[in-house]
Parts: sequence; structure tokens; C-alpha cells
Amino acid sequence: MWDVQAAESDRSRKARSRGRASLWMGRKSRWYLPASLICDLLGAGVPVTLMFRAAHEPWAAPSGVVAGLAWAGVRLCRSRYAGRSLGESRGTLPVVQDWFILLGVLAVAHAATGARLRAPLCLAALTPALLLTLVCRKAVHRHLAAVRRSAEAVIKVLVVGEPTAADGVAAHLAARTDHPYVAVGAVAVGPDAFTSGIRTGARLSAAEPDDPEEDAGLVIGAVHRLGADLVLVVPGAALFGERLRRLSWGLHDAGIDLFVAPGLMEVSVKRLETGSAGGMSLLRVAPPLRQGLQPVLKDVVDRGSALLGLLVLAPVLLLVAAGVKLSSPGPVFYLHERIGRDGRPFVMWKFRTMRVGADRLKTHLAEDNEHDGLMFKMRRDPRVTRVGHWLRRTSLDELPQLVNVLKGDMSLVGPRPPLADEVARYTPVERRRLAVRPGMTGLWQISGRSDLSWDETVRLDLAYVDNWSFTSDLDVMARTFRAVLDGRGAY
Repeated sequence: MWDVQAAESDRSRKARSRGRASLWMGRKSRWYLPASLICDLLGAGVPVTLMFRAAHEPWAAPSGVVAGLAWAGVRLCRSRYAGRSLGESRGTLPVVQDWFILLGVLAVAHAATGARLRAPLCLAALTPALLLTLVCRKAVHRHLAAVRRSAEAVIKVLVVGEPTAADGVAAHLAARTDHPYVAVGAVAVGPDAFTSGIRTGARLSAAEPDDPEEDAGLVIGAVHRLGADLVLVVPGAALFGERLRRLSWGLHDAGIDLFVAPGLMEVSVKRLETGSAGGMSLLRVAPPLRQGLQPVLKDVVDRGSALLGLLVLAPVLLLVAAGVKLSSPGPVFYLHERIGRDGRPFVMWKFRTMRVGADRLKTHLAEDNEHDGLMFKMRRDPRVTRVGHWLRRTSLDELPQLVNVLKGDMSLVGPRPPLADEVARYTPVERRRLAVRPGMTGLWQISGRSDLSWDETVRLDLAYVDNWSFTSDLDVMARTFRAVLDGRGAY
């Protein structure tokens, strides 16, 4: 639920005190573009030059120049240096896609020129470009996220709509800082007052005015007084159709961008399609992926990766098993019932990290639960063994779940696998988490794990259930390695 009292946040007040900005650059630091460009040029050019020279390849320096320019050119064509893109995402997949395009471009150039180059050497020389760009992208994203918490590098929004709806939108924008939009004021439509404390810039009549330019004049005046960068309209019974169209004319003539909030929450833009009917704009929301090629591909990759992982990691699994067995009496594995897709129970495998009989002690520790929801979590759980603490910190205790993935009970990526007693207390909304197979990792894993509140855990799981795609799974898996190394929330 939105806390409408939080709509007029300290972040909003700070943002209002700053001048207007270019919409998509949003006062981003000027070093983002040159840093990204230099990183890409040098990240590709220098390693190619050095490695080609070490391998006694001819034309080492020119090859490095070509590689650097080609890498920067690919990313330029993919709009990675555009103001709206810089720092907005820390995802790994877009960079990997760019890198494969680079390989394709250079392969075509290689074939066209007839140059004789060793493919393994080229791959090794170009790999630093991928890694350095990922590091630079992450650094820019973290800096942008930090300054946005102080209301810098933001896009200031004037919300226009009936107070109840406008309050909700403003509160939603204020609740999180992982986006550039900050509501600095609102224009009420109708006689009702805002309850959120957000600053009122103007008031439009409930009925459409006789003067077709009256609404636009009032809104434009509020934009200038509050220093807003754009107008966000929340349509309602009093503001829609022809009246909204005339407002858009006035705003666009004044050079002010107009956004319209359709009222959808946690729906990926990839699921949205635009259309029209008799001049009326329509927005289709595609259903979540449940059938078709992507779910089949996900299942094939899950099972194939699980089998390969069990074979490759067999020595690690044996070492961990020996450590568990030698460190405390009891079985190596902890087998426990979890609830899977569509509410079907299954036995989940993990390395044992607690003393034997730990489940019986859970009721005695209930008052020490540090989690605010249905899950039981303690940072310093006395039931966990010394080896168990290390296994949890490194997530090695979860490797046996590859058996569950191979059997089809779990997926590599999905919601957190819940306990039966948790599911018994689920609300109808929370039960939607069971629409897909649970995962070894997921949005909850890369966002803080046990440090997350129950509501945030549910929100992330539902966002995955509704919006997952094969490419988003690849991105989550790539970010999981970072989360495991960081160890945040692993206890």
C-alpha cells in the first residue's frame, strides 16, 4: 500500500530547489559520458594491442585502434551513450549482447580483409573490453543511485489529476529512489484537497472549461512556478478524452513533455503493446509467459545446466560433504519439504548447516525471529554450525538443489521456495508466487535475501512471476555471482 503521507518527501523538497534540467540527462554528472567512452576505447584497444604484440602478430597497434573504435561504435549504435541510458541500468545482459555483436562485426571484417588471426587469441584479447565495460557501467550506476537519494540527477514531475489518484502516484514515486522521477508538486482536478502534503501548484475545475486553453495555462504556470521538467497526467472521470487532448496541445506548444500514467504497477514494458480503436489509444498488457518457446527453452537450459553443474562441481560437492560430516554429527544432506509450482510439495536438497533436531527448536526461538513476515530468520541462529555459517555465507549449502532442478521440481531462477506452513498462511495475492517453479536464485537473491522485508520479498517474487523472460533469467544469473561474493543477507 502507498503511504500518501510520504508523497511530499525530503527528496521532493530538495529537487524543487534545483533548476530545470534537460529531460533525459537530468543533471547527470558530466563525467559519465567521457568515462564510459574512454573505458570502452581503452578497454578494447589496449589489451588487443598488448596481447597481439606479445603473440608477435603484425599490425598490433592498428588492430588495437580498430578494436577500440569498433567497440565504441557498437555501443554508440546501440544508444549506450545516450543521456537516457547512462547509469540507468546495471544489467549484465545488454553488455554481453553488445560484445557478441562486436565479435560478429570483427569476424565479418576479418573475412573481408583476408587477415590471418587466431580466434582464441582474438577472444582472449577482447574479453577485457567486456569486463571493463561491466565494471564501468556498475560504477556509473552506483554513483547515479547514490546522488539520486540526495535528489540530484532527477527529473522533476508535476502530477495532474484528481487528488485521490494523484496522491497515490506521488506517493509511489516517493517510496523508491531507483528511478529518476520526483514529484515536486501537483495540480488538482476538482474541488477535493490533496491528503499527502504534496505542494499544490494549481487547481482545474471538475467540469471542462469553456476556454479550451484554460487548463493548459494553469498547468504551464504551475510547471514554471515549481520548476518541473515534465507533466504526468493521471486520467480520471474529469480529465480524459478531448479535454486531455487539448491539454496536450498546450503543453507541447510550450515545449513541455507530457506523460500519462495508465494505472499499471509492476508490469514490464516488454509486455505492453499500443493500439487504437476509433481514434482512442489502447494499451494491451500481454499475459505472463506460461506457454510457448521461452518456457520450453527455460526448462531445457535448467535441466542441462543442472546436469553439467553436478558433473563439473562434483569435487566441490564431495569436499563440502566431507566438511559437513566431519564438523558435526548427523547426515550430510538436509531434506525438507517445500511447496513448488501450483502448490505441489517436493523434497528440497541442501547441505546440512544446522545441528540435528534444529527444526524442533524453532518454536522456542520464535520470539527471536528478526523477519517481519512469514519467514523465520535470525542473523545469529544458535542452531547453525560453524561450517554451516560459512556454507550459508558462500551459498554453497544450496548447490544440492541442482538435483531438484534436474528433476524439474525447481528452476535455476524463480521465486524463493516456501515452506508448507508459510503457504498455509498465504493470502490469495501471495499464492500467486506458486504460479511458476521456485528457483535456486531470483530477484530476492540479488536484492538482499534475508535482509529484505516480507512485503519486499513478495513484491519481487510477484514481479518475477508476471514479467520473467529467458533473457531476464540470464541477467539474474549473471548478477547472482556478484550477490554471492557480496554475501549481503546470507544468514
